[in-house]
Amino acid sequence: MARPLAALPKAHLHLHFTGAMRHATLVDLAARHRAHLPEALQADWPPRLSAADERGWFRFQRLYDIARSVIRTEDDLRRLVRETAEDERAEGSGWLEIQVDPSGYAAYFGGITSVAELVLDAAAEAAAASGVGIGVIIAANRTKHPLEARTLARLAAGLAGHGVTGFGLSNDERRGKAADFAPAFRIAARAGLLAVPHGGELAGPESVRACLDELNADRIGHGVAAARDQELAERLAARQTTLEVCPASNVALGIAASPADVPLRILLDAGIQVALGADDPLLFGRRLVAQYEQARQVHGLPDETLADLARMSVRGSAAPPPVRARLLTGIDAWLAAPDPHRLPAPGNALTG
Repeated sequence: MARPLAALPKAHLHLHFTGAMRHATLVDLAARHRAHLPEALQADWPPRLSAADERGWFRFQRLYDIARSVIRTEDDLRRLVRETAEDERAEGSGWLEIQVDPSGYAAYFGGITSVAELVLDAAAEAAAASGVGIGVIIAANRTKHPLEARTLARLAAGLAGHGVTGFGLSNDERRGKAADFAPAFRIAARAGLLAVPHGGELAGPESVRACLDELNADRIGHGVAAARDQELAERLAARQTTLEVCPASNVALGIAASPADVPLRILLDAGIQVALGADDPLLFGRRLVAQYEQARQVHGLPDETLADLARMSVRGSAAPPPVRARLLTGIDAWLAAPDPHRLPAPGNALTG
């Protein structure tokens, strides 16, 4: 027995749109649309992945693209968002920031603006039904031309205040220099959006440094490579830049050889703000609570530190002040509840 981690209020800051889909929903939608799924997304699910080399990343991206291809109708998209909100509520998440590249869905929905507006409407509907607040991060693809990123940044800026909370940069960070995307991030920053690029996952500490120097990142997706650079770790801690660490993803993609090799304790001991994330549960098979379970079981973090992780997720988010206050109060209440491991001393036991 231990304090239930699903009851720990938290925010989820690193979740990709298609990657949030339930596996059962993927299989159902593929059957409806007569789309072929490879065995890795059916009988062999979750797939065995490694992105340590270019070939491994290509396979991961190919499976993601296949999964995305089953989202073809408005009902499909709304179902994905609705079910994601339901899953987040079950995991104790009171605030979700879900990341989407509208260009990946534009062919079925009439362009990137239509996609973004539909996602925002679906998010508002799902938030009202589930009680989970939802912000949308519009993300550019690092492997595409930087001019496309500027187009997406202008779209995101136009929707700031209407559900879009941040601007991101995803895909293989070994391709596309961060500096090339700086103009897009400046557009987003002028609109008051959080800068949330990926970095320090597939590449080294220099990738994290580029996110700070070139993109003025508020948060960094992954960022675990910073654990190998003391000066960079100190800088992140002083700057209070949140790292969105995704333990199950790191292991599945070969970034860490085993769960114990994810440098969670190193980052925390350096004073870095860390928000645990699930990244792509559809491909990794584990949602948000599993990341906290790994922190507890593999890294030996006590409930006080797990509560701190939940607080960091809330403080690093774009959640409105009332939502922040409610979640932080809930975290305090979770920690104040009796620890099932601590039994009453014999002299204090009640007798009848």
